[in-house]
Amino acid sequence: MVALPVSLPRLVVAAPSTGQGKTTIATGLLAALRAAGHEVSGHKVGPDYIDPGYHALASGRPGRNLDPHLVGEERIVPLLLHGAAGADVAVIEGVMGLFDGRLGTGGFSSTAHVARLTASPVVLVLDIAGQSRSVAAIAAGMAAYDPSIDVVGVVLNGARSDRNTEEIRGALDLPVIGMLPRDEQLATPSRHLGLVTAAEREESVAMVARLGEQVAKYLDLEALLAVARSAPDLEGEAWDPTAEIRRSTSGQRPVVAVAGGRAFTFRYPETEELLAAAGCQVVTFDPLLDRTLPAGTGGIYLGGGFPEVYAAELAANRPLLDDLARAVRAGVPTVAECAGLLYLAETLDGVPMAGVLPTAAAMAQRLTLRYPTATATTDSLLTRVGEEVTGHEFHKTSVDRDGTAWDIDGHATGFAIDTIHASYLHVHWAGHPQLAQRFADAAHAATPHDSIDPLRHHGDTEVDGLLDFAVNVFPEPRPAWLDRALHESLESAAYPDARLATTALERHLSRDGADVLPTAGAAEAFTLVARLRDWQHPVVVHPQFTEPHAALEQAGHRVHPVVCRPDFTLDPDAVPDEADLVVIGNPTNPTGVLHPATVIEGLLRPGRVVVVDEAFMDAVPGEAESLVRARHDGLVVVRSLTKHWSIPGVRAGYVAGDPTLVRDLARLQTPWSVAGTAVAAIVACTSEDAAAESEGRARAIGRWRDHLVAGLGERGIEHVPSSAPFVLARLGADRLFLREQGIAVRRCDTFPGLDPTWARIAVRPEPTTDLLLAALDRRTRL
Repeated sequence: MVALPVSLPRLVVAAPSTGQGKTTIATGLLAALRAAGHEVSGHKVGPDYIDPGYHALASGRPGRNLDPHLVGEERIVPLLLHGAAGADVAVIEGVMGLFDGRLGTGGFSSTAHVARLTASPVVLVLDIAGQSRSVAAIAAGMAAYDPSIDVVGVVLNGARSDRNTEEIRGALDLPVIGMLPRDEQLATPSRHLGLVTAAEREESVAMVARLGEQVAKYLDLEALLAVARSAPDLEGEAWDPTAEIRRSTSGQRPVVAVAGGRAFTFRYPETEELLAAAGCQVVTFDPLLDRTLPAGTGGIYLGGGFPEVYAAELAANRPLLDDLARAVRAGVPTVAECAGLLYLAETLDGVPMAGVLPTAAAMAQRLTLRYPTATATTDSLLTRVGEEVTGHEFHKTSVDRDGTAWDIDGHATGFAIDTIHASYLHVHWAGHPQLAQRFADAAHAATPHDSIDPLRHHGDTEVDGLLDFAVNVFPEPRPAWLDRALHESLESAAYPDARLATTALERHLSRDGADVLPTAGAAEAFTLVARLRDWQHPVVVHPQFTEPHAALEQAGHRVHPVVCRPDFTLDPDAVPDEADLVVIGNPTNPTGVLHPATVIEGLLRPGRVVVVDEAFMDAVPGEAESLVRARHDGLVVVRSLTKHWSIPGVRAGYVAGDPTLVRDLARLQTPWSVAGTAVAAIVACTSEDAAAESEGRARAIGRWRDHLVAGLGERGIEHVPSSAPFVLARLGADRLFLREQGIAVRRCDTFPGLDPTWARIAVRPEPTTDLLLAALDRRTRL
């Protein structure tokens, strides 16, 4: 069927060189026309992502790119018609100077090339600062250089003097369609790779609106519309993503997680349209803010942006980096272009990133800017060996290791395997739809990633009917006297009276009542600490129980993790001097390391609060190294009764320490937050009967732990010396094998500072432990 001619009013905004004001005029024109009631469409010649972001703000539609090098000459008109569908007028912003294209190609992919392909009239933007009649000579030369290009008028930018402007107007042979005065309020900040993106500038919407007002005031909109309407009809059909790609017949819609936000602003809208046409559900996530990948992620697309500018913030969002690493290592299909490559690297300017790719990235001395044809050097997620694609590179970073994804000018670069394709090369998938097809097919075939929030993950969720070595609750029945106290507390109709618990704690700890505060478990204590002050530099020592970290983040604080030495002991010098809050576990969950009390006391200093989580100190015979009875300014100890006394359903705990801090925490506490059962538990578990029972439980834990440790050692399994009712062991894939055998141990990759090879094993009586050891023996035999 022969395509009918299509009417599309359009014009090209061009200039003699970069820096003349094309983006200002094009963006302002889009905003002004839209404000006047027109449906407008913005397009950009070349590979640039930044200008289309401003076009999108101005037009209310996605900004589009028109680049013959990236997509082929034959797709320029179809992509223009696709992007401008339903629009009254299309504004095409040029690139560099009007005739500047890919070097060595006679102007291929230049603004003039696209104007010729689309038969679009050209309006020339001329920055007249520091010039007079020479402006007319430049305009005349540009208009006469190529007769196939229809330069129909000029816009004078940066006008200052009426007298000089009139001199220029009189010298010009081309119509002057407007004169925009210089306005410092419209200047866009720039950085090492050009303008700051629209998504990164909170004031961008207001700036674009002002641009529109200025253009409407100083340019002749009716004359510009007349220029656009003079463009001849176009021959061709609009690009259709459904015609470029095969939709899966599976009936499923796998989630493709696409990085967005301020750090990842660069991607072509046609990429997402191709993936949607292939039956994928595109979901954007923000690496600066989101803690996990979108639920059910079956594919990951990490496009371009400026991660080097946000490296510290990206690194601070460790939960997402860890979740991303788990997904990629598990085989979720992943494409990373430029910024994505840096995000998957081990480090970026020395700051830890996802650590998926075996390379380190850093800022370089020179800018890399090229427009290459790349040859695939291997079969991979996206490519087939020998396949050629066109793309562009634009970066001022480098990696310390070459890869095997592409051959570009005889140099191997990038990283490519069956499930990952990462390189600096940006590729416009509309020009190479087979890449989108392969990625979509892989996403359809992938096992969706089970994202978890690492800071809120709990071992309970891993048990799921299995033999439980994941949860650290003491595995034997509660004492009869504790059960009686809990049942009696439920018979009262009165509101709970936490003063009873306070009195019991005074007696138990030999402390004044002002030094202690009953709480609804350690969880409430950590929440109160997080709300206590406007912490400027809170530190959490990791690996450790994640709830204090989560509470601080939920209260709006940015946590500064400090990771222990490789043997999981604390290096006090690693805690920065500016830390005003330090949270540390002792003995630490999940490592079982018992830190010397003197080391923790050494962290104290004026103006700093040190919070010690002693949730498992009951399991240490004699409570060696405990600070719960110590008296120091700035010291707070948090205790929990949940695990040691087998009462996971009762949130019972307390805070002891600096009376000033305890008083301030009490003021934040919600009335009657400590339930009657919790009050009864605190009173009972601090009684004389409880003291002997607690010591007996601690000795039993020690025997069971010794049996487990001996069994692990006999089997050559690396483990960490523990003083807690659990042992951290490097099980690797054996953790999943144990699940297949009906045994649950606690995964540890959700603890900051630990990787998936580690697992936490709760200690159990010897006969139960022998079941786990026997399962490990079966694994060895297999």
